[in-house]
Amino acid sequence: MTDRRLWSYKEIAAHIRVQPDTVRSYRKHGHLPAPDHVESGKPYWYADTVRSWAANRPGNRIRRD
Repeated sequence: MTDRRLWSYKEIAAHIRVQPDTVRSYRKHGHLPAPDHVESGKPYWYADTVRSWAANRPGNRIRRD
């Protein structure tokens, strides 16, 4: 089953344990995948897109409890 919930910068930041401004910086510098959806100029990503990116990004710091 795929997770099609849309995440904003805030949810991505909580998932990878950084500040939302850090996630914005990742996007600005091309370190975040392209948004899956844009609404009123705001980017959103599917939860599965973020989880896949986070698991494979360099310097992955996600705890695996």
